[in-house]
Amino acid sequence: MISELNQRSRDIFRLIVDAYVASGEPVGSRTISRRLGMTLSPATIRNVMADLEEQGLLYAPHASAGRIPTDAGLRMFVNGLLEVGALTDEERVTIEAQCAGSGRALADVLSEATGMLSGLSRCAGLVLAPKTDRPLKHIEFVALGPGRALVVLVNENGLVENRVIEVPVGLPASTLQVVSNYLSARLVGRTLDEARQDVLTEIQEQQTELDELSRRVVAAGLATWSGSAGMDSGQLIVRGQSKLLEDVTAISDLERVRSLFEALETKEAMLRLLDATGRGDGVQIFIGAENVLFNHSGCTMIISPFQNSREQVIGAIGVIGPTRINYARIIPLVDYTAKVVSRLVG
Repeated sequence: MISELNQRSRDIFRLIVDAYVASGEPVGSRTISRRLGMTLSPATIRNVMADLEEQGLLYAPHASAGRIPTDAGLRMFVNGLLEVGALTDEERVTIEAQCAGSGRALADVLSEATGMLSGLSRCAGLVLAPKTDRPLKHIEFVALGPGRALVVLVNENGLVENRVIEVPVGLPASTLQVVSNYLSARLVGRTLDEARQDVLTEIQEQQTELDELSRRVVAAGLATWSGSAGMDSGQLIVRGQSKLLEDVTAISDLERVRSLFEALETKEAMLRLLDATGRGDGVQIFIGAENVLFNHSGCTMIISPFQNSREQVIGAIGVIGPTRINYARIIPLVDYTAKVVSRLVG
């Protein structure tokens, strides 16, 4: 579509998008005229804006002279007119320092990277933690309250996974310690998939000294990681959702943000979407209605997969923000962060 625009239309459209990204407000012809240095009259600019609106690139959000870009307009801008900025040396150093993984659990590194992206972009940061297929180094069952316990798994990469399970009410703490010791002896140093069936077979054939209550707790713990609901799905970490509330000025904006928060809570749908980013190459951008999860929330997601040393995609990191997100600044931030994380996960 961009090839159908003459240079004047391109210049005016770029200025409209730049002004909208900066202010979030509809942009009028007089604003564009001032930015052009009065080389074109407001009337001429209004005619160009009317043409752009007819082509589906602009629309009027209410009865005013101002226009804002549509999702299709933003997509055309990103694909054909956007001039992506370059990170400064200081920004690169900051990203590398915040993501430094020496001596820290991988989950902490990823959480820190996500929070850093949120702060630099003023959007919500998110990361899909890598699938857990490394051998385990720790497993523990912790009492939470009547009828509930927390199962904690830590793999050799330092990635921590927690699951809440139901246990018999009144279960003594000593039983949870017995279960932790039993599974540690059989799981540590092996992947969960390698060891799960051996443990279940041992229990089913009663080749263990565990009592019936302990066996039930062991089976419940292992069941939390079975099938698609287990650790193979990865872990979604979201940081900085409050950033999305900072520029809310109208009830309609607040409703869109609430809609986004609800979408962020649908973890399975988010994981499917993030997993799909692994099929692409480099930074991917989902704008407004292009994104089935956010089409009612007026949001953009900029995300990039990261890889291990075998060049296998194992996760993704990025940001979610309003469609007027600062694309030129945030795209290189996400791209470089994903590359730094790829080096760390090895």
